[in-house]
Amino acid sequence: MDMDHLVSMFGPDSDSEDDSTVAMGELPAALPPEEEEGNVEYKLKLDPSAFRMEHLVTQMKWRLEEGNGEAIYEIGVEDNGFLAGLSDSDLETSLSTLRKMADRLGASTEILREKVIDDEDGTEKKRALEVLVRKVPDDQQFIDLKIAVLGNVEVGKSTILGVLTQGELDNGRGRARLNLFRHLHEIQSGRTSSISYEILGFDGNGKVVNYNACRTVEEICEKSNKLITLIDLAGHHKYLKTTIFGLTGNSPDFAMLVVSANTGIAGTTREHLGYALALDVPVFVVVNKIDMCHTSVLEKTLRQLEQILKSPGVKKIPIRIETSDDAITAASGLDSRKITPIFMVSCVTGENLDLLTQFLNILPPGTPHLEREKLAQDLTEFQIDELFSVPNVGTVVGGIIQRGSIRQGQHLLLGPSDDGSFRNVKVRTVHRNRLPCRLIQAGQAACIAINDIGREELRKGMVLVCKDSTPDCCIEFEADVYVLFHSRHITVGFQTTIHIGTVCQTAVITHIDRPHIKTNEKAQVTFTFKFKPEHIRVGSRLLFRDGKSKGMGEVTKIKPYEYVNR
Repeated sequence: MDMDHLVSMFGPDSDSEDDSTVAMGELPAALPPEEEEGNVEYKLKLDPSAFRMEHLVTQMKWRLEEGNGEAIYEIGVEDNGFLAGLSDSDLETSLSTLRKMADRLGASTEILREKVIDDEDGTEKKRALEVLVRKVPDDQQFIDLKIAVLGNVEVGKSTILGVLTQGELDNGRGRARLNLFRHLHEIQSGRTSSISYEILGFDGNGKVVNYNACRTVEEICEKSNKLITLIDLAGHHKYLKTTIFGLTGNSPDFAMLVVSANTGIAGTTREHLGYALALDVPVFVVVNKIDMCHTSVLEKTLRQLEQILKSPGVKKIPIRIETSDDAITAASGLDSRKITPIFMVSCVTGENLDLLTQFLNILPPGTPHLEREKLAQDLTEFQIDELFSVPNVGTVVGGIIQRGSIRQGQHLLLGPSDDGSFRNVKVRTVHRNRLPCRLIQAGQAACIAINDIGREELRKGMVLVCKDSTPDCCIEFEADVYVLFHSRHITVGFQTTIHIGTVCQTAVITHIDRPHIKTNEKAQVTFTFKFKPEHIRVGSRLLFRDGKSKGMGEVTKIKPYEYVNR
């Protein structure tokens, strides 16, 4: 997202004058031409001959790799995207061949939708099918997605997650959210103040696997081909630091912005949307509590939301999801970052929750296959964002492995400590989604038990890196920044809280390439951490804030800690 287009999320209100909406109907008579890259394959007809079968299976394997375990097959569609359709007999033959191909690879198939095409003379009707093929990659237990849940306080974020994961509707008084709260004061106030994680599983046929059918997390993981980790973040402005930390530290694939139908865009809603856009996270919107308001109030909220999404600060195409066809099309196009689907749901009546569930089932994995492979082959880097002391186990760290891989029994370097040093540690055990595993790879969240170190020696923001690397840490770094909002102007000496991944620390601006920076201005600045050195990488995105002042940027150069203190 261009930094010039984010200021309206944090500054004064800026509504667009364009009130037009984008409606989604049925599939058009033609699709975009087939692309060589990606996980979508067009097939006019599938030939079941033995020679052809080997080629088709190899092709399906490649498409699955491109989609990190998921591929979309359009049957009855020519390479140029024209929906020609097939007769019933030809379509059954093609579908049977597709299932045989999937069986050869150990994959499952699920028909998403079909299109009936009338012949020119109207004597024969032909059909085209869209089929989802899913296979868990050999190096994974399941296909994994992370979704951050954002929105103002009391819009029903925790309630939505409770209904989705527990399989039971809410009673209108917050019963569904109780299982998500981690602290007594959250239960008493009804407000989330910490980061909590819930999982939603889907089997090979696209059916939900949740606590209604399974008793434990372990059972959900075993029965799921696709697992979505839902990260419930706080909505109250008092807990903004925790929310930003959850958004930057967890590296979510998508963000779900929840809006209350009866209150509209209020409180921290704009701010949360702005942070997601600043971090380049694709966003979809869920308008909750539609059972509590009149149709005219809901329409007013939707128009207000569409104005914000189409405004110069966002430049998205809002799409109201009203049918199953809408949900499937939106899920396939969300990673383009051009559209923003809008769901209208009720956790009490259950209205349209099936559309949201179907959308989540089809959402593609966030990181492209080639990029994921490249990261997995890089030197190990595990960012720590949770710390535990477990009886009879010892010190346990939680976080996300950004690069490389970690095995049980592996020796790594842990740091940086307050003096900038790294120390040797050994990985005792590795757990992912509460299940023991021997190996984790780039992009996966996990908990690691490590030897010979106490809980008091650790802090959030530390990293585990490969022993073969020469890890750098810095207390001073340069960045290109963009000021989203400031009441006056920023000068040298300005103190602010910096968020870079799991790093969260106060820093001081010690140099600017101009006298000062105002709202909606860019600059090259030098930051100096106030308390201790941190491990950061060139190219990392950063957010900084101090009261109402907010900005974003990118790290361009780090000055190694030894150099600063030489």
